[in-house]
Amino acid sequence: MTASHVYKSKVSLPDYPQNLALMLSDNAERFASRPMYQEVQNGKYVPLTWDRFLRDVTSIQNYLISRGFESGDRLAILSPNRQEMLELELAVMAMGGTTVPIFAGYPSERANALVDFCEPKFVAVADQAQYDKLVKPERFQESIIFDAVSTLEKKCTRFWEMLSSEGTSEISGKDISGDTVCLMMYTSGTMGKPKCVQLTHSNILSQQAAMRLLWSLTQEDRFLSYLPWHHSFGGIFEKFAAIVNSAVLSLEHGYGKDIDLLLENWGQVLPTVFFSVPRIYQEMATRIMQDPKIEEMIFHDNLRFVFTAAAPLPKNIADLFDDHGIPVVEGWGLTETSPCCTITDPTIAREPGVVGQPIPGVSLQLAEDGEILVRGPNVMTGYFKNEDATKKVLTKDGWFHTGDVGEVEDSGLLLISRKDRIFKLSNAEKVIPTEIENIIAKDCAYLSHAYVSGNGKNYPVILLFPNKAMFLQEPDQSQLMEGCKCPKNLDQYFNCLSNCLKHWNASIEAKYARPKKAMLINHELSMENEELTPSLKLAPNVVRKVFKAQIESLYDEDKPISEETYVIAME
Repeated sequence: MTASHVYKSKVSLPDYPQNLALMLSDNAERFASRPMYQEVQNGKYVPLTWDRFLRDVTSIQNYLISRGFESGDRLAILSPNRQEMLELELAVMAMGGTTVPIFAGYPSERANALVDFCEPKFVAVADQAQYDKLVKPERFQESIIFDAVSTLEKKCTRFWEMLSSEGTSEISGKDISGDTVCLMMYTSGTMGKPKCVQLTHSNILSQQAAMRLLWSLTQEDRFLSYLPWHHSFGGIFEKFAAIVNSAVLSLEHGYGKDIDLLLENWGQVLPTVFFSVPRIYQEMATRIMQDPKIEEMIFHDNLRFVFTAAAPLPKNIADLFDDHGIPVVEGWGLTETSPCCTITDPTIAREPGVVGQPIPGVSLQLAEDGEILVRGPNVMTGYFKNEDATKKVLTKDGWFHTGDVGEVEDSGLLLISRKDRIFKLSNAEKVIPTEIENIIAKDCAYLSHAYVSGNGKNYPVILLFPNKAMFLQEPDQSQLMEGCKCPKNLDQYFNCLSNCLKHWNASIEAKYARPKKAMLINHELSMENEELTPSLKLAPNVVRKVFKAQIESLYDEDKPISEETYVIAME
């Protein structure tokens, strides 16, 4: 492999605690009576203080130790975000154990496969429904259930019983090495053998030391959090940004699925920082333009910045925040890098596709084929039980092959595509599908996701998935493309798209890369079906498999087409 110049931050990485136990203990001592977390109970936010949090964590550790849970053991969790999950995760991680959060929306077969793969000694579940997903739960040394259940099975424990455990009043794990694995996360859209990323105390804490330096987060900051904790964006980057910096982490109990509830929670919390993905910002922008009261509430005096990742943020949405004096910060990274590698500087004008400079402690390099390589204290130790996959991405001198292709501009790292998504047509011309998808998806509020295919074919085709929630709204014209007909159903949207697609296609410079056919599919992609990642990005490997027949029908007119689809000829 021939690689290019090494790119680093001009700022040195500051010192950081050796492990999570030391960090939690120090924060609890300094901010004992201040809230560290809050969630809605009986219609209002109820705070959890640092002092109470540390007592709960210590009691949980005492219970786990009494039941034979030791440093190096693993605990799998099937639960949506909630206080019990937060306390249990940090108790296990701090004492030298490893937590493995798993998406609670998975069906039983998928959930069991992921639980089995990580070989946990204990499992924890939110409620009876999650417990019922487990096949032969008695095979685990113990199961912990957060919600009350009518009948307790053998080898099961109610979470609240752990909080009364007697033992030491000192948090366990202060002597744990920073290289100890404390968290394992499954990568998004995994097909075939699972990739379970192993992350250490140092991976997490080095990342947050860099962010503290860049963002100056303090105990005065407030987070409104809906991003799922089984995914690195919410479960590492956002959650630990709040905890490490002693800010208040407020749970958005609609989990980002109900924009009205999110706005209601926003009004109660008045976050100073907000982490989200473009899809949520687009929905927020629509409401802002419709209601001056919502606009005033969102852009309150103490909102410092908003952070976006996972996909490009449409320029008109970024401009809306900029016009109100709220910086839009963007970042890039992967689960394997804990996750953040680069951050944009809000004082520098935004450029499409540019995701900023390396954060302190992180080095970037471009391989000969343009693949981005990363090295630093944020890089994982490897994939659990998958040595072959680990060897493919981690070099002996510590460089991680990200699988993303990019270029380095004066303003920062420019993302081009996932390496494995770039394909060649039958004439050997190379096509970068994400560039086409971004051109089409970034300007249309009625489009949820786009997927371009065409490997080995004569021309590309594109699948389009509508944002049907927009049909029920009266959007502000300033947030729409010029000439948008504001469709109210799929038939109207089909007619609207026919003209827009030809306009978008003409903007693609290379004629061979222009899709000749598009298919509008009446289907809502979901995390439950693994068609979307937890950050609401389209999972290409899954979509390609699920919609194989639809893709083939665009190349073969004799293949039947479902009534749930609309085909658009783009030439």
